[in-house]
Amino acid sequence: MKILPSIRGPADVKRLTRGELEALADEIRQEIVATVAANGGHLAPSLGVVELTLALHRVFNSPVDKIIWDVGHQCYAHKLITGRRDRFRSLRQRGGISGFPKRRESPHDVFETGHSSTSIAAALGMAKARDLAGEDFSVVAVIGDGALTGGMAFEALNNAGHLGTRLIVVLNDNSMSIAPNVGALASYLSRLRSDPTYARVKADLEHALRRIPVVGDSVSKAAERLKDSLKYLVVPGMLFEELGFTYLGPVDGHNLTALESVLRQASSIRGPVLVHVITRKGKGYAPAERNPDRFHGTGPFEVKTGEAESSASSGPSYGEIFGQTMIRLAEEEPRLVAITAAMPDGTGLKPFARRFPDRFFDVGIAEQCAVTFAAGLATCGYKPVVAIYSTFLQRAYDQIIHDICLQDLAVVFAVDRAGLVGDDGATHQGIFDISFLRAVPNLTVMAPADGRELSLMLRWAIGQPGPVALRYPRGRALSLERTPEPIRRATGEVLRQGTDVWIVALGPLVGRALEAARRLAERGISCGVFNARFAKPLPEKELLDFVSAGAGLVTLEENVASGGFGAAVLECLNRRAPGLEGRVVTLSLPDRFIDHGKVPHQLDEVGLGVEDIVAAASSVAAGGRPREVSHGR
Repeated sequence: MKILPSIRGPADVKRLTRGELEALADEIRQEIVATVAANGGHLAPSLGVVELTLALHRVFNSPVDKIIWDVGHQCYAHKLITGRRDRFRSLRQRGGISGFPKRRESPHDVFETGHSSTSIAAALGMAKARDLAGEDFSVVAVIGDGALTGGMAFEALNNAGHLGTRLIVVLNDNSMSIAPNVGALASYLSRLRSDPTYARVKADLEHALRRIPVVGDSVSKAAERLKDSLKYLVVPGMLFEELGFTYLGPVDGHNLTALESVLRQASSIRGPVLVHVITRKGKGYAPAERNPDRFHGTGPFEVKTGEAESSASSGPSYGEIFGQTMIRLAEEEPRLVAITAAMPDGTGLKPFARRFPDRFFDVGIAEQCAVTFAAGLATCGYKPVVAIYSTFLQRAYDQIIHDICLQDLAVVFAVDRAGLVGDDGATHQGIFDISFLRAVPNLTVMAPADGRELSLMLRWAIGQPGPVALRYPRGRALSLERTPEPIRRATGEVLRQGTDVWIVALGPLVGRALEAARRLAERGISCGVFNARFAKPLPEKELLDFVSAGAGLVTLEENVASGGFGAAVLECLNRRAPGLEGRVVTLSLPDRFIDHGKVPHQLDEVGLGVEDIVAAASSVAAGGRPREVSHGR
């Protein structure tokens, strides 16, 4: 008889025998694999923490005790045992449950996550709130070794050690973030994993020291120095204890008995504790165990083989085109280097890393470091290209302003996953980058309409004397079946002539603009299509020519309205052609966070469907301005 259907909440997990728990772990893995095979999602991270999840919910009393999942893509088992089993097959689907913790879904999701390295700071805040209110509950942050490379995690560890409040940090150590971890911290954790004698030697040493007679302060201090010296001989650094944490572990993260024992021990310690848990990413599903980076985040696949389902779309992705172009450019330019923040595969740079290993740098989950590292390279005459997802580039905004643009350094930002990204939902939508990048002096901001234009723009960008950002979307690259015109600064591309109205589109929405123009022509409306290419500096001459000839404008962008491309067009016309800006309608994303779903459906829902564009252009051509669609829905 299946156990999982009887689990309505953590209390049901607490009643199970050891044999029933192990059977439940198997059932949870089967359910996760079946669901992700159908829907796509983060498979390997969630498979690796099934036993840890069960142990946490047996030892602690969620939601009174707080469990915070760093990044959150490993929370599938947590969702299954906290009352969402019946809805689990809707994972990442339109109207279904999120692939990340979501406070509105369940009281057991106490903090929303999607970006890494935030859990310890959030948990520390909750712990101090508990102390200030005189309450008594446990707070547990579960953070992966990949997320621990982020500077914010160390800032929080440092603060927690200073405050000394009761807090438990569970370090889920699987030697990987998305790609295999890099850097000194990864090496340090590897030494900890490989030294099982540490706990025994430490205990023996402390027992011996306690037997030394106390003859005065000098003997006491000498004993402490002896203890510390031997401690460093056993495990180099003892980083966490030096930060003020009691270190427990390493412990086998798939042994339920050991996990429960160490977590109960941690809950009895009054200060900050770090529990070091060793897990295997992809545990229990052979294809994910063999290839955990591929199954970190995956589309639908065949369960028996692990092979991806065939897609109706064909051709390379934008990331693949970017990576291929980088290799060609690096063959021509020996000073070209590539930088990423733990995303060599996702950004398309893995082939570049194989071809030019000395010119490829993965700094780990440390976007701020990636940007300033690029700045240092640029000051010495190199040509750095920093490939980071739009939603993650937000984390390095100060470095973009202060370290790159203030010094006008020639750094290229390859802003991947710009615009709507679909199933990953609100935490990963790249819908703010035009706004936050356009505000920065010295920075050029561009967006290709299709894959071939991305290659042209990248070649142009690395030849510029100052910083350039290229934003492009997730997924298969569009092909507009034309040979793009050469890139010229602040100049767009006319794709279709018109006299009544012009659709001025940025990035992949150019494709929808062309379809809308065809439908408008069937209605007798002459609609031009202009591929703007530049969000900053704008192609002002062409825009002024269009409105001066009496045509209205409809702007399209996958970015929020505030400070976006449409706002830039209105600002330009208000400054250069006062009065004519009244014939402009800006279609953009609404002022809200957008949940998970398929990108075409998301675009239709927010007022960027082809029929929405047709309606706006028809109204503008007739001299009106449809306010209800001007900033999305």
